[in-house]
Amino acid sequence: MSKATIIKISDLPQAFSEVHPHNLWLYCKAYEAGNRANTAQTKTRSEVRGGGKKPWAQKGGGRARAGSLRSPIFVGGGVIFGPSTNRNYFQKVNKKQKRLALMHAIAEKAANDKLFVVDSLVIESAKTKDAKVFIEGFKQRDILVVKEMIDDKTFLAFRNLQESYLVEEGELNAYLAAAYHAIVIEKSVFEKLTKES
Repeated sequence: MSKATIIKISDLPQAFSEVHPHNLWLYCKAYEAGNRANTAQTKTRSEVRGGGKKPWAQKGGGRARAGSLRSPIFVGGGVIFGPSTNRNYFQKVNKKQKRLALMHAIAEKAANDKLFVVDSLVIESAKTKDAKVFIEGFKQRDILVVKEMIDDKTFLAFRNLQESYLVEEGELNAYLAAAYHAIVIEKSVFEKLTKES
């Protein structure tokens, strides 16, 4: 296992520090919206059980006419304009904005000395205890580990660790980068990130 290097904000290209934080906020909002379960549901008057009989006579009782006790005006009746399970929570985020959001999230970690680069990351033993020792060496609350290509041994070593999350280069996004306390990233992936900007 290679030694980790702390990346400062000054080590990043100038473009990283010039990104407006609003880009990150918009991306995280869209990401969370996409994760919504959309399971909220209420029953309309046609779905509520009961109410088949007319509750009282149309005329002569002095009360307003009523055809069913399951009308929305009665307790136990249906709900008017309740949440729909057909609702779409999707929010569009442009490719450029996704890129800017990730740049800002990376810059924030670098500004707080929470961005670490390693030459290569492989747990040859495939043992969780070895991955735990590696993670604990950074003395951070939780860590996002970014690898160019996840091999089987490293995957097995990290999969049961609650204080870390292992992702491949293509899975890295601004939400994950912002959500975790620190980031450990392979040098090859870091070079691609900084080069594209």
